[in-house]
Amino acid sequence: MKPTLPQGTRDFSAAVVRKRNYIFNTIRNVFELYGFQPLETPAMENMETLMGKYGDEGDKLIFKILNNGLSEKQNTARADFEQVLEGKNTKAITERALRYDLTIPFARYVAMNHGQLTFPFKRYQIQPVWRADRPQRGRYREFYQCDADVVGSQSLLNEVELTAIYATVFSKLGIPVEIRINSRKILAALAELCGGQEQLTAITVAIDKLDKIGLEKVKAELEQRGLQPEQVAIIETYLQIDGSNEERMQQLISLMAGNETAARGIEELTYILAQTGNLAASGASSAEVITDFTLARGLNYYTGVIFEIKAKNVNMGSIGGGGRYDDLTGLFGVPNLPGVGISFGVDRIYDVMEELQLFPEEVQTGTQVLFFNLGTAESNQAFKLMQSLRSNGIRCELFHESAKFDKQFKYAEKKTIRYAVILGSKELEENTCVVRDLQNGEQKALPQTQLTASLFE
Repeated sequence: MKPTLPQGTRDFSAAVVRKRNYIFNTIRNVFELYGFQPLETPAMENMETLMGKYGDEGDKLIFKILNNGLSEKQNTARADFEQVLEGKNTKAITERALRYDLTIPFARYVAMNHGQLTFPFKRYQIQPVWRADRPQRGRYREFYQCDADVVGSQSLLNEVELTAIYATVFSKLGIPVEIRINSRKILAALAELCGGQEQLTAITVAIDKLDKIGLEKVKAELEQRGLQPEQVAIIETYLQIDGSNEERMQQLISLMAGNETAARGIEELTYILAQTGNLAASGASSAEVITDFTLARGLNYYTGVIFEIKAKNVNMGSIGGGGRYDDLTGLFGVPNLPGVGISFGVDRIYDVMEELQLFPEEVQTGTQVLFFNLGTAESNQAFKLMQSLRSNGIRCELFHESAKFDKQFKYAEKKTIRYAVILGSKELEENTCVVRDLQNGEQKALPQTQLTASLFE
């Protein structure tokens, strides 16, 4: 039988892993610059930890794990299996699931350990997550997220710093981006204008599909969800707000005049725009902060400012997102711990960098030096020299067997190794070696004691 991979998953070759690590390390270094500390949580969580936290659409995409020894359970009814097939849950069959994101597991961790943590608690997390989504370009069933969150502070300075983190990371990666921001308070105010808070989920779920299905289909979905034509008309006016940040804010103020919830959201956005107006000072001139009132982020736990990152000049979905979730830990019995966080979509970032050819050449550097194997005595001395180079941080290897020059040169070429070190019987007697630069063909003989200095002066 021909081996295959589960749909929506991938293998990563050495070349791909190096590129991905370049992205991970860039993000990790910026997180550390801003005072965030690392955290890791299990791949699986208890079902009750995850279910009901992502809205109806999100709950359908959670990968459930069958209980151990299921076949030995004697009282598992057919109805239980049918419940699971319908997307519902029953402890007779499944009590755990793969994590859907890193935010809910983080909230669970904070709830369990809040007595030992120093607040504000700033953590970052770089781990894979799983979603039973339909695979397509830029969307996978197993993928990595890189999150940074702050819990225990209501200060909007956190939102400003998270915006700066986005700008700095994408500047270092060379990706021009739009950092789109909105506030769930403004969306809540829109729901109030359209009949009350009970309409919020219907409105945000529909608006969140605007890029995919267009305005007319969003309006049709809103009507199907029970909104009246005059309410849909208000939402249409809202979704058509356009212009510069200043012009958009003025149009929003006019549309929602007198609404206290909207006023709080507008105040938040105004502050962030003012504080992030000069991102070029942090070397992030390629990042642009834009107010986008069509931004909804269809996750139920957001309560304040929300973020979404779009790469310019590339046909790709969002490559990052996040927002404020002032009551997230309250879901786990620990109320009054406000939080805000952002996430980087590494797999999409990788695809964008590949398309725009943004990876530096040195990212692909693996083995730097290949020692030729020309016999037992020669390879023994080559091994000693190789260990000396390794102790100086130079990546090298010895060809695995004594073979013709042509075979060893081809091996170095296929692995894009820059230097070959040749140590034959003559060099062994004279305590010398021959170094060949395989990139330009230059070759020189030198004392073995000068090898390290000669290769990397």
